[in-house]
Order: sequence, then C-alpha cells, then structure tokens
Amino acid sequence: MAVGLALLVLLAADAVAPVKDPVLDVCMDAKHHKSKPGPEGKLYDQCSPWKDNACCTANTSSEAHKDQSYLYNFNWNHCGVMPPKCKRHFIQDTCLYECSPNLGPWIEQADSSWRRERILHVPLCKEDCEEWWEDCKDAVTCKENWHKGWNWATGTNRCPWGSMCRPFSKVFPRPKDLCEKIWSYSYKYSPERRGSGLCIQMWFDPARGNPNVAVAKHYAWNKRSSPAQVEKAAPERDRAVRAVPWSVLGLLPLVLLLPG
Repeated sequence: MAVGLALLVLLAADAVAPVKDPVLDVCMDAKHHKSKPGPEGKLYDQCSPWKDNACCTANTSSEAHKDQSYLYNFNWNHCGVMPPKCKRHFIQDTCLYECSPNLGPWIEQADSSWRRERILHVPLCKEDCEEWWEDCKDAVTCKENWHKGWNWATGTNRCPWGSMCRPFSKVFPRPKDLCEKIWSYSYKYSPERRGSGLCIQMWFDPARGNPNVAVAKHYAWNKRSSPAQVEKAAPERDRAVRAVPWSVLGLLPLVLLLPG
C-alpha cells in the first residue's frame, strides 16, 4: 500500500509541474526588442533599473536618452525645446517600452511596417500619470496622438501643416488624457497607486526589486481565469484546488489494489 500511495504522489507531482506562462517574462516582437529578456549589465541612466532582466540592449538604452535618436528618428523638440523635467518622463516611458519584460499581458498584434506587436491598455499607476502631466503641463506640442499624422518630409517628425503649438495642458487637459491618448492607448490611466500590485510603474528603485513582476503575474492570472472567478483570486489558491487532477484521481482504485 505504501508503494501504491508513493506512486500516486509521483503521478500527481508530475501532472502539476509548473508550465511557463506565455505572457510572463517576454519581449514583444517590435523594432528594437531582443527576442527574449536577459541580463544587460550596462543599461544607461534611466533604463538601468532593468539591467538584471531586460528586453533592450545597452545601445538601445543609450539612444533612448538622445533628443533625436536612431530608434525612431523622433524629435521631442518639435515645438521648441522640451523642458528637462518633462523630457525625463518621456525617456522613462521609452525605457519601460523598450526594456520591460513585464508587459506580456497587454501585448497585442500590430498592423505596422515597423513592428508586429504593440502594447495596449497597460494600467499605468496613478502617480506616474499625474507626475508626467504635472512636469509637462507647460511644455508645448502640436499633436494629441504622437503615433501618427506627423510630417516626415525631412526624415524626422515635424508638426503637420496648419497645426498650432500649444501647451500640454491645453492638448491634454487631464493626466488621463496624456497617458492614454499620446501613444494610441498603449497606456490606461489606473486609479491604483504604486505598491498596490495592480498597476505598472514607470519609476521604481531596482534595489527594492521590480514591482512590475508581481503586477504582470496578477493580470496574467486574471486573463486566464473565467469571468465567474473572483478577480483578485490568488494563483496559489487555484493551484491548491487543482493539486491532484481528475486523471490522477482516476488511478486511485488501481493504486489501492497494488501490493504494499
């Protein structure tokens, strides 16, 4: 009987062996992303929090800090010089997009010549959106959606003919408008705060670990769960319920007949 029970335990353990979630610890299929995340010991400045596990290379992280880099030939200073306190948010935004391996739950297919995947509706923490807006409200731009509609005749983005340069506070009246509209709803303004485990942070102290790992796991779990399940149910509870699958339980009568 002891041998039979041991066999049952081994079968159960094998049946519930962890399987890698396809939306966790991944890089999107886009212009400058690596095929899979890994250590990058020399990530530059504001991209450095991701150095232990990054989807960007050191060279990409360096280019992300330039006013006009080879990454996308995009110029932040299309309506005059962007204030440094504002620009740092756009650099951090670029670092999150290029380097983070924790955006998998929000990766979607993209119909674009320069990328096959994009992010959509990433829940950005309330403070990140509000600080971004506060530091940029006096900066100037001519467009609400920076993904499209530019004049590229010179090889870099210029304001389309007839557009006016206006303060961010006029183009984006609220933090929600800035976060959601500027990159075609790549981000969603979240009412959740940093540290809640329910929103993605653009800013974090790497010495305290990457908080976005847990956030990605939470949303990956919810994405797999049925609507009937409680939204914030922990994955551990599900694993406990399914610890011994029906296929294994079906073997129980046979095991009980085995000699001990």
